[in-house]
Amino acid sequence: MTTPRHPTSRRLITLGLAAFGFMALSPLIPAQAQAQAGDYPNRPVTLVVPFPPGGGTDTSARLIATRLSQKWGKSVIVDNKGGAAGMIGADFVAKAKGDGYTLLFGNIGTQAINPSLYKSMPYAPDTAFVPVSLVAELPLVMMVNAQVPAKTVEEFIALAKAKPDAMSYSTSGAGSSMHLAAEMFKSGSGTAVQHVPYRGGGPAVGDLLAGHVQLCFATVLESSGHLKSGKVRALAITGKTRVPALPQVPTLAEGAIPGFDSISWVGLLAPAGTPREITDKISADIRQVLALDEVKARLAELGALPVGSTPDAFAKLIASDRKRYAQIIADKNIHVD
Repeated sequence: MTTPRHPTSRRLITLGLAAFGFMALSPLIPAQAQAQAGDYPNRPVTLVVPFPPGGGTDTSARLIATRLSQKWGKSVIVDNKGGAAGMIGADFVAKAKGDGYTLLFGNIGTQAINPSLYKSMPYAPDTAFVPVSLVAELPLVMMVNAQVPAKTVEEFIALAKAKPDAMSYSTSGAGSSMHLAAEMFKSGSGTAVQHVPYRGGGPAVGDLLAGHVQLCFATVLESSGHLKSGKVRALAITGKTRVPALPQVPTLAEGAIPGFDSISWVGLLAPAGTPREITDKISADIRQVLALDEVKARLAELGALPVGSTPDAFAKLIASDRKRYAQIIADKNIHVD
């Protein structure tokens, strides 16, 4: 007659086998993740641009998508999901599977400004994404309609002070990088210029061309073609240094407003939960793409400054800019309706 084992003994044996199995399998987990990254991508990748076609974010995204497609041998499809200051597209990516096949081509607005501008967002901005790489800095250019008599920043300031609130400036919306740069200019110059918000940078620049507004701060990337047409005139660059695309245009910091620095940037992010091995691979590949002479030349021609980065460096930039713009938004009492 066989003596039955005590229930406690059976439980201990079961737990012991389970623990042994976990220890036996656990060394394989990193290897599996590495294999995943090594195989990535094995199908098309979707790059979500949370803005309409034609703006600075979209233009730079398409350049990067083309080069990544060539490098990976897989299609990188740009999918424009504009609306709600970029939150519609960002929300789509936030809810996507974290496997590296749906990525967000965000910018300073979606990642560093919106969290302070909107009380309610459809996703948690601090935890919904993992940074992959900064792609490029996009300095803004201060430009006026060609009918405005001012040829320099100093002349524009004098004109604006002579006629307070008589002129207006266009932006892609309240709290956008265009809006914050203009408000920083108004504070630094002591001028009063009326804000006219639009739904996107394209329409904002379009009404400057048409003469419906007199002033606009837009990325050099989305302005260079219009500047060549002669319908608008560049007065200054908002970054710390001049840009190769407009070498003759001074920075605001050079004379009119010392210390002025307000730029936009674009970068790549992935949904939370995306394996670090995959984000590291994408980041490294982006840096290789940005190192190509033809890519650097094309971005410089458009007024963008290529700046690839590690995921950690990009995370630090987002955190720093979020803190900076949160203070400006609070000080200027900027809000959205």
